[in-house]
Amino acid sequence: MPPVPTRVRTEPASFRDPANRVFHVGDEVLRGLDAQAAEHWRALTASAFFPALLAAGKVCATEDAPPALVPAGLPWAAVLRHERIPFVSHPYEWSFAMLRDAALLHTEILGAALADGFTTKDGSAYNLQWHGVQPVFIDVGSFEPERDGEPWAGYRQFCQTALYPLLLTAHLGVHFQPWLRAQVDGIEAEQLRPLFGGTRRLRPGVLTHLHLHGAMQHRNAAASTTDVRAQLRAAGFSRELLLSTVRGIEKLLHRLDRRPTGSHWADYQRTCGYSAQDRTAKEQFVAAALTAGTRPRLVLDLGANDGRYSRLAAAYADYVVAVEQDPAVVDDLYRALRAEGQQRVLPLVLDLADPSPGGGWRGVERAGFAERADADAVLALAVVHHLAIGRNVPLPEIVDWLAGLTARGGAVVVEFVHPEDPMARRLLANKPEGFFSDYRRDAFEALLAARGRITERLELPSGTRTLYRAVMGG
Repeated sequence: MPPVPTRVRTEPASFRDPANRVFHVGDEVLRGLDAQAAEHWRALTASAFFPALLAAGKVCATEDAPPALVPAGLPWAAVLRHERIPFVSHPYEWSFAMLRDAALLHTEILGAALADGFTTKDGSAYNLQWHGVQPVFIDVGSFEPERDGEPWAGYRQFCQTALYPLLLTAHLGVHFQPWLRAQVDGIEAEQLRPLFGGTRRLRPGVLTHLHLHGAMQHRNAAASTTDVRAQLRAAGFSRELLLSTVRGIEKLLHRLDRRPTGSHWADYQRTCGYSAQDRTAKEQFVAAALTAGTRPRLVLDLGANDGRYSRLAAAYADYVVAVEQDPAVVDDLYRALRAEGQQRVLPLVLDLADPSPGGGWRGVERAGFAERADADAVLALAVVHHLAIGRNVPLPEIVDWLAGLTARGGAVVVEFVHPEDPMARRLLANKPEGFFSDYRRDAFEALLAARGRITERLELPSGTRTLYRAVMGG
């Protein structure tokens, strides 16, 4: 048996709770607990609700770490081992229905914990991740015994990272993703209240969770947490009342909805100009490209649209991340995948010309998209012309970026749309004449060959699009 790696890499996103810390040893995801947190863990494993959540896959698989995995000298009373999430994403990369489903799981878990004498310290949407379209709670260190008469400590976090973004989109039709991306702690009540004046105050959830909550925060700004807890106990606040509040939030979440409205991208597959022969040839090429080597662990489908090729890739890969810029398109895709029970495709909202950067403390608390990618295969189908012509990104930059998203030896399956293609001509019509003279098939192919080894190429029957499979660094 090979020796266990001893190099400990602390998880940059795990520092806000000093009682426990996530770290990595090799490919293992471990969590260190101080003495009190270790005591809470033992009580948690002896409870009725927690093993049931584990068995249902609603909390990430967790166990006491085998001693052989734990390097000597760590300052923790106990160490846990977690399952590895296939791809870590952030709430500002989720669609509306994704954030709502994650919030519903959070309240379900909190309700089960309260009924069994536990609570959670935190309410952040960042405490959830995904197995395909199934949300999973990952912050096992957040559970602690509940003290009767005390409010939920995570309520404000829950409002700022989950409820307020949902209110913004459900009631005003404003996409929440840029708001969440801008601030790691979420949307403050003070930022949202001016948008919900007049009769908007009467929309579901607004008066109670935005205006009254904000007023209470303002009133108690000078009071300590101990003072507030004492006031609540004196007023008769109890576990039963807290449970009732959580059930009320659940009912509100079920009421909130924002079905996507039509967009150009939602109808792209029908309007993009592919013939039946083109589609068949393209699907066959992609399938062959994904099965040409070792089974991919992670595939990125960039510009996934309705998920046609993400679903195809899922038949040949362990996991697929389907990236699309339009939140409405991603929401449609998520709802469809959820109805299908698809567990190997994760849809995300991401602008390829402006992908998620690093954020939070020192810019590393929330890793940027490129730092999380490291894919075994990247699908970039009908994407290059949108970046090069539509967003003015130079071809060399695009090829370098694609190469950077793959692990060494990983494959890029890319489609080059010729300048004479109707879609390319439509984009070029809005640009100065001669502005993209270097946008040529031979130039693109030379750039791709310089960064990797082209193993297959196919000109589609239409004659204006070429597919390539290139092994990066090969």
